Amino acid sequence: MQIIVLDTETTNLDDKARLVQLAYKNMNTGEEVDQYFKPPVPISFGAMATHHITEEMIADKPQFDGSDQQSKIISLLEDNILVAHNALFDINILRNEGVRTHQYIDTLRLSMHLLDTEQYKLQFLRYALGLKVKGTAHNALGDIAVLELLFNHLINEAKEKFSLSSDEEIFGKMIELTKTPVLLKKFAFGKHAGKTFEQVNETDQGYLKWLYESESKKPQLKQSEELVYTLKKYLNL
Repeated sequence: MQIIVLDTETTNLDDKARLVQLAYKNMNTGEEVDQYFKPPVPISFGAMATHHITEEMIADKPQFDGSDQQSKIISLLEDNILVAHNALFDINILRNEGVRTHQYIDTLRLSMHLLDTEQYKLQFLRYALGLKVKGTAHNALGDIAVLELLFNHLINEAKEKFSLSSDEEIFGKMIELTKTPVLLKKFAFGKHAGKTFEQVNETDQGYLKWLYESESKKPQLKQSEELVYTLKKYLNL
């Protein structure tokens, strides 16, 4: 069983987005891949503002569909573990490109389970945890360099917290935690920012009901599973 740390850059952020850049590293063999592709749809300006990949930069790049890289990543993810930050986004992108993921670990959710910090974005954790890495801040190859260091940090956190020793035990626990939503403690947004969910439940439960209905109307990929899980707990749904 090998560990594949992976990141994508895409045409936009919706559930039909297509691949623009694919970067991954096989942590067992050390092999790194960083490749650009010409997507079948235009890159949105919002996406360009995030990853700075323009239409001109990928005009002469191959399409991912039918490429050697498509065949390779399909084979690689059949029996190995994908590691990504906010993994469901990357998994959805890969699915749009004909690639299925069988086992995965989400370092975003793992961080929420194992770390006590004010934010859980990848680049925030890079600096909060003192992860020393060279690379572009928001570029897929730069992100997997951070991701690899974060993953190693989380391995140590999981080993200590759950008294684990073997890789099988550690990765099994990480997969289990990835599938387990985190119960949020405090609001980080809105009119009740800084208050606990318990406080708001006692003083303004109507707000929780409104927030649940609002969040539930969003497309699934745009919903916060943690927020929905927490609201259901407090509203006894």
